[in-house]
Amino acid sequence: MKNEDLPDEASNAGDLTSPSGRSTAGFVAGVLFGAFLGAGFALLFAPERGEKTRGRLRRRMRSLQDDALEGIDRAGSRTRKELQRRQRRIRAELARARARAERALE
Repeated sequence: MKNEDLPDEASNAGDLTSPSGRSTAGFVAGVLFGAFLGAGFALLFAPERGEKTRGRLRRRMRSLQDDALEGIDRAGSRTRKELQRRQRRIRAELARARARAERALE
């Protein structure tokens, strides 16, 4: 096999082609074209006007925010109750341990 039969890797270093022969720039252009085309069809075939859709989204986001805040309040309340319950248990255990220690010292 001669050196002439091997591809020259140095000459292909700056080449932006994929193994199939298509350029990377062409792929990017195709993706961008597809995105713009999709956005155009979405605008043409949207079921409602933008103002109405934005209003619905705003109301839905407000509702989700209210639900999240209520959930956080409930979780905080449950956490405080659990903390109080555990504090009572720890205090009771400490009192029992103190009583056992006092009995052991007598």
